[in-house]
Amino acid sequence: MHAAAARAVRANVSTHAPITTRNDTRETSRSGARARRVVRARGRECATRAIIPRPGASIAAGLEIPSYEHVREAYEKVTGGVVRTRLTHSKTLSALCGTDLYLKHEWEQATGSFKERGARNALMALDEDQKKRGVIAASAGNHALALAYHGRELGIPVTVIMPSIAPLTKITKCQKLDARVILEGDTIADAAQYARENYVETGEKLKYINGFDDFEIIAGAGTVGIEMLEDVRDADAVVIPVGGGGLIAGIALAVKQLKPGIKVIGVEPDRCASMTLALAAGEPVKAPTTATLADGLAVPTVGPRSFQTVRNLIDEIVCVSESDIALTMLRLIENEKLVQEGAGIAGLAAVMTGKLPGLKGKKVVVCMCGGNIDTSTLGKVLERGLVGDGRLVRFSCVVPDRPGGIASVCNKIAGVGASIKHILHERAWLEQDSHSVLVDVECEVTDAKMGEELYDIISESYTLRTANFGPAKRPQIKPGRVVITDDSSDTSNPVVACALDEECISVYPEDK
Repeated sequence: MHAAAARAVRANVSTHAPITTRNDTRETSRSGARARRVVRARGRECATRAIIPRPGASIAAGLEIPSYEHVREAYEKVTGGVVRTRLTHSKTLSALCGTDLYLKHEWEQATGSFKERGARNALMALDEDQKKRGVIAASAGNHALALAYHGRELGIPVTVIMPSIAPLTKITKCQKLDARVILEGDTIADAAQYARENYVETGEKLKYINGFDDFEIIAGAGTVGIEMLEDVRDADAVVIPVGGGGLIAGIALAVKQLKPGIKVIGVEPDRCASMTLALAAGEPVKAPTTATLADGLAVPTVGPRSFQTVRNLIDEIVCVSESDIALTMLRLIENEKLVQEGAGIAGLAAVMTGKLPGLKGKKVVVCMCGGNIDTSTLGKVLERGLVGDGRLVRFSCVVPDRPGGIASVCNKIAGVGASIKHILHERAWLEQDSHSVLVDVECEVTDAKMGEELYDIISESYTLRTANFGPAKRPQIKPGRVVITDDSSDTSNPVVACALDEECISVYPEDK
């Protein structure tokens, strides 16, 4: 309709255009400009008319945008089919971050994430013919599980296209939920393209359900926001993890309607800041993306519908680092006895690591939206958390190669109360000193203060090659750098930094 109308207008303008002479060039130019404006205006009008929104919805950028009415409708539909998750107050975490903190436990859904709300709402919105044919989605994780689970509950066939990066455990879980699983492509984008070309546009004519940008998905996700304010009516802010944007869009629609003064704060990993870039550009743009602990939020481009829904509802958006996520996961396990995936606790990470100082003393609800994490990944994340907390330290030092030399290092470590986790000694790489051994040690300490004590006693007795004591107030000695102590007159103990396969540089008194 848009193209046909534009062609008709252009034909009409061309037919009636006056013959141009030098004297009437200016007038013709003005007429042409007016004609172009008419074409653009009529084109926009036709584009708007091409979509007839359902009652209560609006149109933005050619997309049908949901409202609070649709969130409330979804709330009534999915109630009874999804878990009404707990919302608890955490005294311990509140004390640690200086915020009156409440946790919304969306990981308690049957498949471990908030995705079930949108999935069930989308499936229930299908007409009877489509319910018989079924639906399809491209997903490597929680969206696939949610569709498979509720598809089986509602008797609707579900096909999931999963890329090669999909965890084996999630592939098998989807199969156990009676979903048809097809492995195709190396990325989600590859899987989505394959799904559309082979099962949506042709073949079985399945309905494609986008995990974060479908109308019903956004409305279903918003039901979390209704429950948040039903349980904590006087909340000052909600903090929501951001990936494709569907969750924060739905929640913002709900909470801004129920309490207009509440703040909506989004949090995304700094390794995939797609919403931050979209808000700055005024439209969805592709963000540079690298591997992150919050893999569920690593969506390079936010959903266009989600963006148009939430762009004027977000009050603030911040990014968290890998260290922030790892440290928060450690804090959550130690203090709340909860295991969460990196994407699920991104919002909590922003609060716990001081990224949102404006929330001090405020009543804040944080959505913990997913608990599906591989056990192998969990172990790695916890170790990173210990490093970030200064409780796991590492150093290498040069020790005399004689009986009791390494034992002396161990005694000094034990003397400050630290525990050796790993120790390795090596002779081959000390080419300049045939009577010494390089000892590489990883230790557990109780806090940064013990780490500082350990650093002091080791640096006083031995030549340090490398040192990583996290947040302890001691210099980090990295391979390939020369580090001189603050007291330049004391060179009795040279401090050396070098990679094990490089020539070492020492700092000695000039007369030596």
